Amino acid sequence: MSTSDRSQRRAAGERAYEWVKDRILDGRLEGGQLLSEGEAASALEISRTPVREAFLRLEVEGLLRLYPKRGALVVPVSAGEVAEVTEARILLESHAAATVIARGIQADVADAMTAVLGGQRRLDVPRETAAFSRLDRQFHATLVEAAGNSLLTQFYSGLHDRQVRMANSALHRAPSRYGAILDEHERLCTLLRDSDADAFREQLAAHIGGTHGALLDS
Repeated sequence: MSTSDRSQRRAAGERAYEWVKDRILDGRLEGGQLLSEGEAASALEISRTPVREAFLRLEVEGLLRLYPKRGALVVPVSAGEVAEVTEARILLESHAAATVIARGIQADVADAMTAVLGGQRRLDVPRETAAFSRLDRQFHATLVEAAGNSLLTQFYSGLHDRQVRMANSALHRAPSRYGAILDEHERLCTLLRDSDADAFREQLAAHIGGTHGALLDS
């Protein structure tokens, strides 16, 4: 295989990987849905080999489960996964809030979070649900990154795909969460500006629990 052929194959594999992953994260491919190599290859107008390689990568990431000669099953979000992500986020984000308050930078961080919130308010939902979910994740990541602990920030980044997928799924199932999330984000910014770490943690737990709970109630 020539260098050019290898490069084209890698590019096709990356296209297939991004195509499938984007659809899992934004909910176009729902948990429990079966996707064949042929379907993906036909949609992308590529051969099955790079699709197969993409499926293998996504299986390692826990997003697909492969079945020989049948295709790939989109792994549903489990109750256990929801509980673990909820717990991890509350711990990390509450610690980040306490840290920025202790450093006296809470007003600047709240301003940065409010700017992200403004972007969420301008979106046309539910048509732009995927963008809304990405900004939701950015809103919370802004706080974690501001705390300045590179190890915790790296760990939090590892939750990215799960956060986005859970947010998209929850919003599809409970459209009332759009307005609730905006109001709760506003409240979180206010509590951070007021340096009320305890109330922030309580509001954060209710906020994350409200969104993630929609995945379990449906």
